[in-house]
This record gives sequence, C-alpha cells and structure tokens, in this order.
Amino acid sequence: MRPTYVLVHGAFSSSFAFAPLQAELGLLGHRSVAVDLPGHGFAATYSRAYQAPQDLEGLATAPGAIKGVTLADNVAHLIGTLERAKRNGPVVLVAHSRGGLTATVAANQRPDLIDRIVYVSAWCPVDLDANAYYAEPEMASVDAASLASALAGNPAELGLLRVNFRTADPAALAALKAAFLADGTDEEFLVFLNTFQPDENLDTGTPEDRARADTWGRIPRTYVRLTEDTSIPLAMQDRMIREGDALTPENPYDVRTLTSSHLKWLVDPAPAARVLGDLAVPAPAGS
Repeated sequence: MRPTYVLVHGAFSSSFAFAPLQAELGLLGHRSVAVDLPGHGFAATYSRAYQAPQDLEGLATAPGAIKGVTLADNVAHLIGTLERAKRNGPVVLVAHSRGGLTATVAANQRPDLIDRIVYVSAWCPVDLDANAYYAEPEMASVDAASLASALAGNPAELGLLRVNFRTADPAALAALKAAFLADGTDEEFLVFLNTFQPDENLDTGTPEDRARADTWGRIPRTYVRLTEDTSIPLAMQDRMIREGDALTPENPYDVRTLTSSHLKWLVDPAPAARVLGDLAVPAPAGS
C-alpha cells in the first residue's frame, strides 16, 4: 500500500508552503496531507497594524491568537491527523525545521501511528533541550542579531514571538534572505516571505520532549540534509544525525542530501519529491 505523507511545517509557516511539494508528490502518484499546527494557516492572526501602511506601534502590542499555544497542543493536533491518516494505510511523517520538535514528541507518544519519520533539516533534540543547541559551536555561524532586527514587540509582554516579515528595511531583508533562501532569486525570496505569518508560539519543550529510544527510536527514520542551509547549518544537522544514531545504533538514520538552503527545496520541490517518493518503494522480500 502506498503511504500517506503527513507534512509538518516549521516556525512562522503553514500548510500553504507545502503546496508545490504536494503537487509534485501527487504527480508522482503519492498521497499527502499538509498540517496547520494550532494558530497557523487560517487560524493565524494578521492584525490591521500589519497591513500597509504599517502601524509599527500597533503591531508591537496587538494581541495574537497563538499566545498560550504549547508544544503539547501542537502534538495533540498532529496525533489527531496521524490517527485519521493511519486508517488509510502506512504513514510517512515529514517534518521541516521547528516542525521536527512536534514530530519528535508525537513519535515518542504514538510510534504505532508512524511507519517512517523524515526530518528535512529539522530539529530533533536528543542530548540537549531545543533552545540549548543555539549556544553550541555548530550554530556559531548563525547571525541571530541580524535576524532579530525584524522582531516586533516584546515576546515576554506579547506571550508570543512576532516578526515583521513585511518590513522594507534593506538590512533586515538581506539578513532574512541570507538565512533562509540565499540560493533563490530576490523575487522567490519575497514571494516566500509573504507566505510567512508574523506570530509563532514560544514553547519549544522540556527535557521530557527529547527523542526517546524506546518509542521514537523504534521508528524507521530518514534525515534529509540541506547542504546550503545557514539557519540550521549542516554541522548541526549532522550533529543531530549522530546523536540519534548513538541513541539507537541498531536503528540509524537513512541519510539523504539535497543541495538547498532552508527553503529552496520548497521553492523547487521536484528533487525533494523524488527523495520522498523513493521512501515509498517496498523493500524486496527477504531483505
């Protein structure tokens, strides 16, 4: 039976970003569903202050629906989708970027619902909490200060993280492009930037949300490395692969590699669709 690919987006994103990839998967004969985590997609907040002309003072204080959304909320929502998808046969769970946190906890809780888990330059905490990785040497090349130049409001006061992706500040735009789509055209970058939503929740989990050998570790898994990614550098991707393999050496990652920045694989999704499609090929009998 062909699997259903369940696609989980990263921070500030939504199911909308997966539309080109889903088209490619469909043309290859594969079924897929893209998830909107709570507070994302049509449940996101786009205040009038975010519209043009922007009211930056208003944007810094406007409430957002994603306030109070937790990692546990994301996981519960994803598990509900996995339960429905599993009724139709095998499930391949595909997570990108911050979506890896949600996918990992879902795999900890319900490994019975997942036939393979795929991380595409996605976070899978094993040795450290998710936020702690940002202080590690593998993340030293990430220009966090430049990225913070687009922040709007105080996260502690808002109860959420807000970024003004509609900024016209050349320095902020240059930092965002370098981090996410340096290998894309300026036009591709601006199009993708306008698919982002301004708000993201603050909860990245606790030590209890790291990958567990007895549940997560039983699931066949793939890591798709993105060689040109500068927001989760290749060195950090490789570290997560090593940590996962050390946790369950009897079930190591199947590692694939794409030449792509953090977002280019979604802008030009045909190579990624082929990689994902290969995972659906049944193993020969007796292998």
